[in-house]
Amino acid sequence: ISVDDFFSTQEERENKSKDYIEYIPVKDIDDFPEHPFSVEDDELMDNIVRSIEEEKFVPPAIIRPKENGRYEMVAGHRRKRAFTRANKEVMPCIIKKLDNEEATILMVDTNINQRQNILPSEKAKAYKMRFEAMKRKAGRPKKEATENSAPMEQNLKGKTTRELLAEEMGESSSNIQRYMRLNELIPEMLRLVDKGKMKLRPAVELSYLTQEEQQQVLDAIEYTEAFPSHPQAIKMKELSEEEKLTVEEIDDILGQEKPNQIPKFKIQEDKVDKYIPTKYQSTEEKQNYIVYCVKKVSELEKKAKQHNEYLR
Repeated sequence: ISVDDFFSTQEERENKSKDYIEYIPVKDIDDFPEHPFSVEDDELMDNIVRSIEEEKFVPPAIIRPKENGRYEMVAGHRRKRAFTRANKEVMPCIIKKLDNEEATILMVDTNINQRQNILPSEKAKAYKMRFEAMKRKAGRPKKEATENSAPMEQNLKGKTTRELLAEEMGESSSNIQRYMRLNELIPEMLRLVDKGKMKLRPAVELSYLTQEEQQQVLDAIEYTEAFPSHPQAIKMKELSEEEKLTVEEIDDILGQEKPNQIPKFKIQEDKVDKYIPTKYQSTEEKQNYIVYCVKKVSELEKKAKQHNEYLR
């Protein structure tokens, strides 16, 4: 207790602990270090900007003071962007004195609870940040803290850090571990998970591969346009652990027919290249041109059929 606190009244002490909204210059607020959530100029952002311009109520952001006199954003990165877009110099904020662990936990919690669409990569980074903050806050030595060493993570409540995190995030403990494993994927592979092209469980198995092996799998995926199933990813992981995962093995595994697999219709590029204008260079451009031509031919055949029926 400070000297000021000792001589202050109970009412003064209670008022001091209350949260007050203050208007802080936007330029004085720095982003949270390694903030895991994206800030997109999407429809939701447009709505926030419109609310600000129309002077409607916008919930205050939560910031914390920095030693250099500036502030650090804890919760409200989208609002900060919206106030910038609306050309506002100040924004409403609640200033909280938080240590690094408290700030991290609050940052993750507010974003997880308030955002509707969260990418797997965002969950992966956020869960890992909160997991590590919880461990530091509990005061355990770092050597005892790894996301896969559950027996070493016991806390005062008799639960592991991962179990507590799962409970507070509304996820299963195994799902928390799966998401955190995604941090071991190379960026290109992680983007496939974000786009929904690769499922969570196969991606988790591939996260145990070396970066070189992951790149080889990625190259094979791009060439074959086939994504590994969960059993196929497990097989790759097993071969990797035995140091037997080769490019040939990867191609062989991806070439295996999956249960309920719908056969893909493929056209060899060299057979159609001479019919495609040279201005179309990428595979996507060529595919779009082929689809356009097929549609046109279909329309012409339909018109010809209608004309023939008219002449009968």
